[in-house]
Amino acid sequence: MKSAPSSIVDVRRLEPRFRHAHIFSTFAALDVGSAIELVNDHDPRPLYAQFQSQWPDRFAWNYLEQGPTVWRVAITKVPAFDAHASGGCCGGCGGA
Repeated sequence: MKSAPSSIVDVRRLEPRFRHAHIFSTFAALDVGSAIELVNDHDPRPLYAQFQSQWPDRFAWNYLEQGPTVWRVAITKVPAFDAHASGGCCGGCGGA
């Protein structure tokens, strides 16, 4: 799922200690299907790992530009996967 960014978050202007919190709060406020465009001065791979931990299966990560001095990533909020609604339930949870 690709979407035009709802907002551009240029973290190069923020102190490093505030960057991830700002990105996560901006992402949390997005509607499903909306995206932020992250602009950074390095590859944000550690941030990707944090998204995997905090928002598993709830985001799409698409590089728009990959250095060497600027990285841009579109981070889109996607709907939560519902195995029961998709018919993909294995039955192991008893339909819970």
